[in-house]
Amino acid sequence: MRLLRRRVREADYLRKWVVLGALIGVISGLGAALFFVALQLGSRFFLGTIAGFVPASPLGEGAQPITDAARPWALPLVVGLGGLIAGVIVFRLAPEAEGHGTDAAIEAFHHGARRIRARIPLIKLVASAITIGSGGSGGREGPTAQIGAGFGSFLARVLDLDARDARIAVSSGMGAGIGAIFRAPLGGAVLAAEIPYREDVESEALVPAFVAAIVAFSVFGALIGFAPIFGRVAGAGFTDPRQLVYYALIGLAAGIVGRLYIGSFYGLTRWFSHWPLPREIRPAIAGFAVGCLGVALPGVLGTGYGWVQAGLDRTTLLGLPLWVVLALPLAKILATSLSIGSGGSGGIFGPGMVIGALLGAGIWRLLEPIAPGLPADPSPFVIVAMMALFGSVAHAPLAVMLMVAEMTDSLAMLAPAMLAIGIATLIVGDRSIYTSQLRSRADSPAHRPRFALPLMAAIAAGDAARVARAVLSVDATAGTARARLEEAGVRGAPVVGTHGSVRGSVDLETLAAAEATTPVGELRLNAAVIAADDGLDDVLGILADGHRDWAPVVADGRLVGVLSARDVVAAYRRALAANVRQVRTLGSAGALLEADIGPNSTLAAASVGAVAWPRDSVLVSIARGDQVIVPRGKVVLEAGDRLTLYSASRDWATLERLFENPMTALPSE
Repeated sequence: MRLLRRRVREADYLRKWVVLGALIGVISGLGAALFFVALQLGSRFFLGTIAGFVPASPLGEGAQPITDAARPWALPLVVGLGGLIAGVIVFRLAPEAEGHGTDAAIEAFHHGARRIRARIPLIKLVASAITIGSGGSGGREGPTAQIGAGFGSFLARVLDLDARDARIAVSSGMGAGIGAIFRAPLGGAVLAAEIPYREDVESEALVPAFVAAIVAFSVFGALIGFAPIFGRVAGAGFTDPRQLVYYALIGLAAGIVGRLYIGSFYGLTRWFSHWPLPREIRPAIAGFAVGCLGVALPGVLGTGYGWVQAGLDRTTLLGLPLWVVLALPLAKILATSLSIGSGGSGGIFGPGMVIGALLGAGIWRLLEPIAPGLPADPSPFVIVAMMALFGSVAHAPLAVMLMVAEMTDSLAMLAPAMLAIGIATLIVGDRSIYTSQLRSRADSPAHRPRFALPLMAAIAAGDAARVARAVLSVDATAGTARARLEEAGVRGAPVVGTHGSVRGSVDLETLAAAEATTPVGELRLNAAVIAADDGLDDVLGILADGHRDWAPVVADGRLVGVLSARDVVAAYRRALAANVRQVRTLGSAGALLEADIGPNSTLAAASVGAVAWPRDSVLVSIARGDQVIVPRGKVVLEAGDRLTLYSASRDWATLERLFENPMTALPSE
């Protein structure tokens, strides 16, 4: 395992993520297929056996037409029972699995990519299959996002990935799971990079997410099928620019309804949180209400994809009562807010696209008798509204457009969809259906220190770590461990297993509260650890997220030392002061220079410490892509690196020979 960890850390970016991305994709695809089957079984038992109701399904999943329940009076009881069972499972075993899983995956990406508990994906899968299978209004993407993200987090712990790679693993798993369950790998991969932020993109996650999503889609397709969810929508097309007026109207309506969706969902979520009843009971009461709503409008039950399929077909849509078509988007908002906002388990991505699709169908029905130049088929309105509504509320316009295009096997509506999404986004503004989304990378704890202190990102935690004054074994008793900490004068210590692997850390307060004879390994240990390869910027994020002032530093799973926030600042100051002292020795005789290392330069593949730099020159920094690297002696230079030096003019000719490239003098202030 130690050799595997070292090889993974030392592998180049592409080689590493082709392998890790494929592994994440396999598990995400299997997890999505397992959830799909579990959901079908749940629906067949709860709705089919008890209520005699078979929900409508889309063309790619059996093409079940819209039917009535044989025992409609049983629907409130069935949905309420499903909510009760799911509530007990979630709140007794893993309360963090409540609600919509995609938001939880985004939260983990920003605040603790290594800390998703292994049980969460399984509990989310079971609870969501019961919630949605019994008729609760929710999406299939939430559980699959958590399955993929959870495995990415597990992989980060097992392989001891640094903080940057751990985030990429979680993001790739999230995109792979969603891309597989929607059979939309391209959109899922883009979603992995787009959805963590409202106004930014996690570009480093794109290639790993593409690999993971393609593999996940292949695995899911081999087990379940590759057909697009809604089949090939032949009636979709855009050939008349005058119709842009209608698509602008769709964008306006989607923005307004999108704001209503966000406000209603979180308004009811806050309302449920103030209920004095036990949390397990809330999804049951909300489920009973959804079941009552489903008696009048069956389209609110389950995923609702079969009703989207009905909206894509002119004949079927015209056969539905107008009031049903117009009421369904609002009823679906209410049903989703009740089912998931009460603490039920499921996604809100799928319902958002269903709400948009039904909105587009309703607009087409209203305009069809009176509007000139209207498309003869409702499918263009349904597709564009689907993209516009959820693309705007999720702040993921590109990903949602691609996903809907893959789900309908048609790219024909992308042009008018851009107009509609732009208008809808202006109306939605800064609001988001995902509360864990941040504005940009500069606001993310994962990136904030790097944006503020770029040199700090280049100092490895292993170089700044200090020797732990006390190390505890899992077999030591709490009384013995407490005495050892008091003797060493520290308030906490790393805990190691029988073979030397780090299990976490424990504080003096935890030891004092425990029975003296309790083994340390049985106590609640703090799981926050720092990889030796983590930059000091990531260290600050890990400490802040875990509300810690120190944590163990590990390499290959074994203890290197400990590192505190004070140690981070001290190491940064030392690195900065070393260069400052060197620069001061040159005084006003020096100038800042920049030069790129050419492919044939002798500097390429040489370590900084091995280069015979001129005596009156100081290497200040190394720019490699979007990274700024502190020039420590063991850092290996690469062709294409841009070096900044402070040098006396008499050394310029020597430096140009080293670089085999001309030097550029930077202007002084």
